[in-house]
Amino acid sequence: MNRTDRLYALVEELRAVSPRPRSARWLATRFEVSTRTIERDIGALQESGVPIWVALGRTGGYALDRSRTLPPLNMTPAEAVAIAVALHRLDGTPFHDAARTALHKLLAVMPAADVHRASELAGRIHLVHGADPGPAPISPAVVEAFTTGRVLDIAYADRFGTTTRRRIEPVGYLGGPSGWYLLAWCRLRDGLRSFRVDRIHDVSATAELAARRPLPDSAIDIPGHLVTRVAIAA
Repeated sequence: MNRTDRLYALVEELRAVSPRPRSARWLATRFEVSTRTIERDIGALQESGVPIWVALGRTGGYALDRSRTLPPLNMTPAEAVAIAVALHRLDGTPFHDAARTALHKLLAVMPAADVHRASELAGRIHLVHGADPGPAPISPAVVEAFTTGRVLDIAYADRFGTTTRRRIEPVGYLGGPSGWYLLAWCRLRDGLRSFRVDRIHDVSATAELAARRPLPDSAIDIPGHLVTRVAIAA
């Protein structure tokens, strides 16, 4: 079991027996790790705002305040990614740390598989430092294709106004000073291309699901120190 799965499982284990505590030794045996690892994991959860407290005594251990936690949520990976992207807009404000803690609390009660999916999607979104891409019209089909991997049939107008018909495989987003770009594998050009979302027209989703292509840093034609990948959790 990886650490993300274990953190989620720890919260659910403590929630199931709340208000009774579980000892570090018991949890270590349950999750087949050392007591030191359990202590580190509990510390990480406490720092992220999960209300876990220490019960002293012979039958003591770690207990979770059920009244101050959320049950598993029906939040989708895409919704978690949207919150993470919005969080970046709070950099440098007095609200950034509180918003980050709120996101951690939500992730702690999401199913582990959804957290993994959200993390993978978030890593495909890049933001240029200091840029405010602003709002842009974007087809719901484009949004859905990014999360599902569905191939799109689009009409795209380049900067000179010339429109071409293409089939593309969405793989990521870039938010820069001139707007939002969809990063996609273009079958017409047989390569990775960036498409400004306000130039994408007449979109239709095909029935084809393409394998998710890698998105290396080299695919972003901007110096690395100017670009940040969105992180679903710090």
